[in-house]
Amino acid sequence: MGEQTRIIKLDATDSTNLYLKELLQSVKLDDYTVVVAKKQLKGRGQMGTVWQSEEGKNLTFSVLKSFDALHVNHQFLLNIGVSMAVFDVLHGLSMPNVSVKWPNDIMSGSQKICGILIENVLKGPLVGYAIIGIGLNVNQTNFENLGKASSLKLLTGKTFDLDELLHNILIRLQHHLNGLEAKTVSQLLPSYEKLLFRKDKPSTFTNAQGEMFMGFIRSVSPAGKLVLELEDQIFKEYDLKEVTLLY
Repeated sequence: MGEQTRIIKLDATDSTNLYLKELLQSVKLDDYTVVVAKKQLKGRGQMGTVWQSEEGKNLTFSVLKSFDALHVNHQFLLNIGVSMAVFDVLHGLSMPNVSVKWPNDIMSGSQKICGILIENVLKGPLVGYAIIGIGLNVNQTNFENLGKASSLKLLTGKTFDLDELLHNILIRLQHHLNGLEAKTVSQLLPSYEKLLFRKDKPSTFTNAQGEMFMGFIRSVSPAGKLVLELEDQIFKEYDLKEVTLLY
């Protein structure tokens, strides 16, 4: 990893994504500039869910990556690259049954251990830069009201060094994101789909109207939509706002 990676450490901030976005208004930042906070006051997940985190126990950070030629139609490449990077690190630490819950939560078994929030800033039809927010449950052991959450410590009994973990994730992020523009989603989908949580298992979903239905996760489309097989072998694509997996 290059020596020039700049890590900005904060005791507390509303949101590391927001901090990085605001910082970009006034200074030019190198790729892989990182903002990491001991405490995130308003961390948010997909679709406005609040992320609960104990101070100093977990990794909450945001990374900047700019692009020259990433077309907005291929922006799901980023979800794939970031998910694969986190997967690599957790797999390397022998976490049990690591999978990716579409579009970008990382699971161990049926428990969530990491949430990813990617915010793309567009320049016309291109992604100018992306702010990649990652919240990884590391040494927290108490998750009140979050029955579906776990942490690396709960899963292994070990306490982890947050700086070392951050360093390892940044190395894998660079591995997956450098040269991303030259790839297509279709090229990277097979390795991503292998990691999908509940792939090919009968699962229950709710649609945008809150109605429940059954289906099987079969694949992800090049646009990043979830492809479900419903009854009578009907295949249907859903985007993020149209479907929620209940588990």
